[in-house]
Amino acid sequence: MTESTPITPRRAALVFIFLVVLMDVLAFGLIIPVLPQLIKQFVGGDTANAAVWVGIFGVVFAAIQFVCSPIQGALSDRFGRRPVILLSCLGLALDFVFMAVAHTLPLLFLGRIIAGVTSASFTTANAYIADVVPADQRAKSYGLLGAAFGIGFVVGPLIGGWLGETHLRAPFWFAAALAMLNFAYGWFVLPESLPPEKRSPRFDFAHANPVGSLVLLRRYPQVLGLATVVFLANLAHYVYPSVFVLFADYRFDWGPREVGWILAAVGVCSIIVNAVLVGRVVRWLGERRTLLLGLSCGVVGFMVYGFSDSGWVWLLGIPVSALWALAAPSTQALITREVGAEVQGRIQGALMSLVALAGILGPGLFTFSFAWAIDEATPVHLPGAPWLIAGVLLALAVVIAWRKAPHGVARAAIEPAPVSPAEGAAGP
Repeated sequence: MTESTPITPRRAALVFIFLVVLMDVLAFGLIIPVLPQLIKQFVGGDTANAAVWVGIFGVVFAAIQFVCSPIQGALSDRFGRRPVILLSCLGLALDFVFMAVAHTLPLLFLGRIIAGVTSASFTTANAYIADVVPADQRAKSYGLLGAAFGIGFVVGPLIGGWLGETHLRAPFWFAAALAMLNFAYGWFVLPESLPPEKRSPRFDFAHANPVGSLVLLRRYPQVLGLATVVFLANLAHYVYPSVFVLFADYRFDWGPREVGWILAAVGVCSIIVNAVLVGRVVRWLGERRTLLLGLSCGVVGFMVYGFSDSGWVWLLGIPVSALWALAAPSTQALITREVGAEVQGRIQGALMSLVALAGILGPGLFTFSFAWAIDEATPVHLPGAPWLIAGVLLALAVVIAWRKAPHGVARAAIEPAPVSPAEGAAGP
């Protein structure tokens, strides 16, 4: 695998990484409307049992990412961002083919494990942006990356829902084709963003594991509070992939096509916020207050979802909760200011470990609470319980962000805190 000549920061690099992430999100978005339905088919049509299995799938997927994300981050610091992204795209393409032909629940389960190993491009994309974008412009750039997610979740679920009405396997084949196209595009077009002189001199095995990556976060105390916010926000976010499809089917009788349209609406709102509002709001309020505003809007949106008793009331929460998208770019921008280029991959890998840890806890938390809330033996029938739990988690994130997010403009590449002898023995 050859590398292109390292580049200097310029708009073309952002276009490249935007398109790489977009095609990956499209591939993932395609299977959102059909994967829970396929699991439900494998378990004999029992919604509560399917919810439990969706939770198990999500927990295992996140556990694999919890282990692999620090490895991917350390590899990108040592060998560059481009080869990690390319291997991720190729692995996802092969895995989608595997899931398309899986005809038993255990084989489908194995496919999700492989997907957890290979889905590295999102982690490396965040480090890529930190490589090529000046610190004062990163919030806007991360907003554009968020817009790629929004576009992917507009077009992906919409096409996936339409294809799923024809055959539940069709979205997996289409996702495989997109991932392979992504690999080909990256091979010929995607440049390297981390020049050799800025790379880690060796593969950092001490931090290329979940425990070591979290120790690395402790060495940057100015990042630790924001990392906690990242964890809580992602824990809350797992309510969407964990229960939305089953909740919409149970509560409002929405099938794959309706789910596709609803997710498309969510994606449109996310695109508007990330592509249009993030840069303007950050210039107006600053990164810290934009973070607080975004988290607060997420709290309100989840409360609307949780207490909705009809589909149109649930839809009212979409534009409010969409403003939650203001928070993530602001958080990423604040974090990347605090560390140098040589550890950006490992820091992003550590953050992705926290995201994965949230994924280990989230699917079980939300699917089991949903299954409990709709069980006939439950004393209180409250299908919206998972959304209310997510709102409480975001409210806690607001409190922590209020106390820990730095005021004003942070200094770039702040030196890490001194390490204890035990940590020092583990590696730099």
